Amino acid sequence: MDILNSKIFGENLTVTPLLVFHGLFGMLDNWGSFGKDLGEYLPVHLIDLRNHGRSFHSESMSHDDLADDIARYMDHYGFQKAHVLGHSLGGKAVMQFALKYQERVDKLIVVDISPKAYPPHHQGIIKALETVDFNTVGSRGEVETVLSQYIPEKSTIQFLAKNLYWDDSKKLNWRFNLKTLSEKYNEFVSNAVKFGVFEGDSLFIAGEKSNYILPQDEYGIKQQFPKAKIVTVKNAGHWVQAENPVDFANVVKEFLDLH
Repeated sequence: MDILNSKIFGENLTVTPLLVFHGLFGMLDNWGSFGKDLGEYLPVHLIDLRNHGRSFHSESMSHDDLADDIARYMDHYGFQKAHVLGHSLGGKAVMQFALKYQERVDKLIVVDISPKAYPPHHQGIIKALETVDFNTVGSRGEVETVLSQYIPEKSTIQFLAKNLYWDDSKKLNWRFNLKTLSEKYNEFVSNAVKFGVFEGDSLFIAGEKSNYILPQDEYGIKQQFPKAKIVTVKNAGHWVQAENPVDFANVVKEFLDLH
């Protein structure tokens, strides 16, 4: 079976490792400075989810698939237990993993997402991505121009453009598997994480300006993650680790006792 692609910091440290998973349309590079920072304290594995970054492409994209990928990754590296951290879609992956493979999770960190189902809300982005015709665009700038007709936020366009690369036929292309992500979108966004209970230590980090974790979500979170601690990071929206990296890293370090 295919093993997820990763980049490892602090590889020679012998304490429990931290596995980090990005969100939809993201890639491990989005977490570079965080990985470098925490890699001083413990081994940090920044990991590309399936159908993202340099990981394998697949037609299947359920929460169970994502959880099983994490278990296989740990087997490959010989870890019995790890701390797992996931942002957004990566958060759904690590929640499902913690519920399915309880004994393999030391501490669980979920960033700006709750276990509930979310209404579809990336249609504009998917439409924009599908509009790019790689037979006619020859530069990143041209791709960004196409995207800007559908996406008003410059930061979102730049985030998506990080996924561009020159393929073997010397054409620009997306690293993520747009076909599967668009076809299976409802399966991984508009579905709740399967019901189960994880009894271990859990931290849910919300961005103050984001509406992904609402006050009324606390009940649902505590039902499945009874030990959950919910912390809000100030001056940050959904991209908590990018918008307030210092406070975000401090919250994680405190939870993992890394000071």
